[in-house]
Amino acid sequence: MPAVIQTFLIPALFVWLWSTGFIGGKYGLPYAEPFTMLALRMLLTLVPLALLAWLTKTRWPGWRGAGHLAVTGLLVQGCYLGGVFYAIDQGMSAGVVSLIVGLQPLLTALAAVLFLGESVTGRQWLGLGLGLLGVALVLAEKLGGGAGVPGIPPLTLVWAALALVGISLGTVYQKRFGTGVDLVAGTMIQYTAAGLFFGLGAWLLETREVQWTPQFQLALGWLVFGLSISAILILMWLIRHGAASRVASLFYLVPPVTALEAWLLFDERLGPMAMAGGLVAIIGVALVTIRRAPAAG
Repeated sequence: MPAVIQTFLIPALFVWLWSTGFIGGKYGLPYAEPFTMLALRMLLTLVPLALLAWLTKTRWPGWRGAGHLAVTGLLVQGCYLGGVFYAIDQGMSAGVVSLIVGLQPLLTALAAVLFLGESVTGRQWLGLGLGLLGVALVLAEKLGGGAGVPGIPPLTLVWAALALVGISLGTVYQKRFGTGVDLVAGTMIQYTAAGLFFGLGAWLLETREVQWTPQFQLALGWLVFGLSISAILILMWLIRHGAASRVASLFYLVPPVTALEAWLLFDERLGPMAMAGGLVAIIGVALVTIRRAPAAG
């Protein structure tokens, strides 16, 4: 395989697939409530994953390991996806949601300092500050609805914050308790835990009514096969070929890609201050995420 495909195009494809998750949610949410749609997504994803686990003779962890994976699933899948979908459902634009949860590397770095005792460099502290400043600029404009751009309901910030905290703590928890587990087995256990969580939420809080329109079916199908299946398979390939670090370095591109997609598909617009804030936040995340190459000598 040509080196340019292995080192750039495949990681970039993974990042693009990740960005479309926000778009798929926005397409499908007019026809189903968030937890209901996510419960269906988890259920439909488990079927091909089970087939993949059988074909690859997946090694399953013990009960204790499965419990840790279930907690990770509740945080990374349950809180993250639930928060994102509810924020979009209640009026926050896909681009702004993507930008807020795109601060995940920043919050993860802070959580790693607090819970894992990891150190943070001066450059990373600068990145943390820039990331927070950038999001503050975006929210200052969006909450006020300035520059002819519609504002966002303040309550949606609670859901976006839940998503950000969930994926950040889930990442640290997985790093502490979930390493060395077969990727297919780990993914299945996480999706099962999240599916039960979404199913319970849909039963207690929602009507569970679904309008099976072509648009909803397309959105759900893309979320299942484009995101939950294809993105996972690409991630497996990246890890196997030692390119997972490149994915982390490219993740800061997700918010601008999502914003561009949302503008093209939904005419979602950001005003000048929000665009500047988004750029500042992206630079901040890049400073935290991208590691300097070791000095030659």
